[in-house]
Amino acid sequence: MSKTSLTALTNTPPHSSGWRQVRQSFSGWSHRVRSRNELMSLSDRNLQDIGISRSTADFEASKPFWMA
Repeated sequence: MSKTSLTALTNTPPHSSGWRQVRQSFSGWSHRVRSRNELMSLSDRNLQDIGISRSTADFEASKPFWMA
């Protein structure tokens, strides 16, 4: 089957996967920002309960949003 016939069968434009990747990237970045903000809001006691030191939490929170 050719690419043209596959596109016709799936009824999605060939460039739509690019937009899907962009949305997934933005979603991942947003999740990282929220997670890092939440990590910084935890008390030392809560961090101790989950096995993370304050310095590790600070290090993780200081990473740019695009860095995993």
